[in-house]
Amino acid sequence: MLKLTDDIALIQTVDFFTPVVDDPYSFGQIAAANALSDVYAMGGVPITAMNIIAFPVSKMDISVLQEVLRGGLDKIKEAGALLVGGHSVEDDEFKYGLSVTGKVHPKKVLANRGGRPGDMLVLTKPLGTGIVNTAIKGNLAGEGLIKKVIEIMAGLNKYPAEEFDDFKISACTDVTGFGLIGHACEMIDDMAVGLRLFRDSMPFIPEAIEFAQMGIVPAGALRNRKYREGQVEGMDSIDPVILDILFDPQTSGGLLVAIDKNQAGDFVARLRSKGIQDAAIIGEFIEGFKGKIVL
Repeated sequence: MLKLTDDIALIQTVDFFTPVVDDPYSFGQIAAANALSDVYAMGGVPITAMNIIAFPVSKMDISVLQEVLRGGLDKIKEAGALLVGGHSVEDDEFKYGLSVTGKVHPKKVLANRGGRPGDMLVLTKPLGTGIVNTAIKGNLAGEGLIKKVIEIMAGLNKYPAEEFDDFKISACTDVTGFGLIGHACEMIDDMAVGLRLFRDSMPFIPEAIEFAQMGIVPAGALRNRKYREGQVEGMDSIDPVILDILFDPQTSGGLLVAIDKNQAGDFVARLRSKGIQDAAIIGEFIEGFKGKIVL
C-alpha cells in the first residue's frame, strides 16, 4: 500500500497462471477475476489493469489469445477498472493474468491478520474447484459441472467487498492456491488467537466430494497439507475426504472475512440477498489455541 493523501492509498497486485479450463474466453475471465481479487481482499477498488501474457506463437492460433483477452477485458469492465496496456512474451506454455492497481482509504485497508477473539469467519464461495479442475483435465466432468465451476471461478469478489463499509470487518484474505486451511492459517500466524472451523457449515461443491472419494485430488492439496498440518488440531476426527477439500488449492476462490460476531449473520444474509448463495459462517476466532486451527 502506498499512501498518496489523507484519503487515498494505492494497492498494487499481480497474478497470472496457465489455463485451468479449455475455453479461452472463460480462462480469460477466471484469470482476471483471480488477479482482481487481491484488491478486494484489502478493502480496495480496482482502477487500472495491465495484461500479462506468455504465449506460444508457434503452437497456438492467435485467435485463442484474442478470446482470452476478450474474457479478461469483460471482467475488468465489470470491475469498473480501465485496461491501460500490458506486456507479452513468447513462451512454450501459455500464461495469462493481470497487474492491477486499486485505491483504498488509508484507514480502511484490510490485512489478512487482525481477527479478534469472538470474531466470526465468513467464506463467500464454495470449496472444491481444484478437485473439479483435476476431474475436468481427466475428462470426468460433465458440461453442466464445467459451466458451474467456471461461473464460480469467474465470479468477482467485488460484490461481497461492496458491503464491507456497513460492517465491522477486522481482517480479510482470499482463498487461492494454499487452500482454505492454508489461508486460514495465515490469518492467525504470529497472532495471539486461534481459529475454530465449523466443519458442518462449510460450503462445498457437491461433485468435489464425489471426486475426492474417488481419489481425484490435485498434488497441490497434498503439499498444502504437509506444510500446514502441524498447525491443525483435530484432523484425526474428520473425514479424510473433507480434509482433502479443506486443503484443496482453489483458483479464484472466495473471500475469508473476519467480522464482528454480532454482525456476521446480517452480513451473510446481505450477501445471499445479492445472489451470493454459498456465503456462510464457517468459523470463530478463539483464545487458548494460539496460532492453531481447530477442527
